[in-house]
Amino acid sequence: MNVAFERPSIWQRIVPVFTGFDGPLSLAILLLAAAGMVTMYSAGFDSGTRFVDHGRNMLIAFGILFLVAQIPPQRLMSLAVPLYVIGVILLVAVEFAGVTKKGATRWLNVGVVIQPSEMLKIAVPLMLAWWFQRREGQLRVPDFLAAGALLVVPVALIIKQPDLGTAILVLSAGLYVIFFAGLSWKLIIPVLLTGAVAITALVMSGDAICEPDVKWPGLRDYQKHRVCTLLDPSKDPLGKGFHTLQGMIAIGSGGIDGKGFMKGTQTHLEFIPERTTDFVFAAFSEEFGLVGCIGLVLGFTFLIFRGLMIASEAPTVFSRLLAGAITLSFFTYAFVNMGMVSGILPVVGVPLPFISYGGTAMVTLGLGLGILMSISKSRRLVQT
Repeated sequence: MNVAFERPSIWQRIVPVFTGFDGPLSLAILLLAAAGMVTMYSAGFDSGTRFVDHGRNMLIAFGILFLVAQIPPQRLMSLAVPLYVIGVILLVAVEFAGVTKKGATRWLNVGVVIQPSEMLKIAVPLMLAWWFQRREGQLRVPDFLAAGALLVVPVALIIKQPDLGTAILVLSAGLYVIFFAGLSWKLIIPVLLTGAVAITALVMSGDAICEPDVKWPGLRDYQKHRVCTLLDPSKDPLGKGFHTLQGMIAIGSGGIDGKGFMKGTQTHLEFIPERTTDFVFAAFSEEFGLVGCIGLVLGFTFLIFRGLMIASEAPTVFSRLLAGAITLSFFTYAFVNMGMVSGILPVVGVPLPFISYGGTAMVTLGLGLGILMSISKSRRLVQT
């Protein structure tokens, strides 16, 4: 008996490409993107083409999100090892043939200038999720030690550049995967207690250990200055403490409902350094006040909550670990950026997703969100 199968039409082939996207996650992305464009128009309208370039970067990120969302998680898993190996090789190449700017060697010229550490923000959680997928059902302590080694290698290379901000992001993404893989609380709690004790001791002995002749082992002088500035920015108000003090002044001057769109005096009189990049949250806070900040925090909370929901419903260990790590990476971005601008964390180079200007960071953002969309689509296919 001959059975004839009707070939699908072009329309039937195209429709699935544009459907299946997670609605709540898409809504969160659009709301935060709109907030980013409004903020950049105000903070960067007198900074050349920042607003236009920010819009272009967002379009590129959305394009990357759309393309990555079409790649099934199984294909992403096959890319984990190559991406990780290539990323580590490029980091090693930076050590020998890197491009130095402002005292840091973070870039590599391969025809175009790239920053390999950005690749590791995605490659590390991919690699660790792949590793734990391979060890599913037979996890032992040596497996967690191996995962730790896979994480330490790129983080150490990034710190050496030096790039503390990116190192924190890569480290946190990797730790999230290890945590979701089932790391025992018996190991986590002692680390948290040690950190709390160390921070308390640092705050209480700040005056003594911040003396010029005191050396901090393992840290460079500028990193020491950042921590000491955090403890008391008024000691160097026109130098190391300038960024922190101006950020705090701008946030405080916003009050409850802000000074209004394009009416921020600290912003437009150029008191806020890097007002379109790392310190854009200060400009946002000044113009939109506490109400605007609560709205922005709720937007990120909604995004993170939806991402964790996608992770909890993911069909495989790989998808679950990867979605959870990428989602909490957005939390790290937002928490560290808002914390450093408001003076509760040291100043490090961490952008605020959707809001800060930056091409490379926006591409990484698009990759991460595209992976979340891919995992969400695969979940729906499995349920169907």
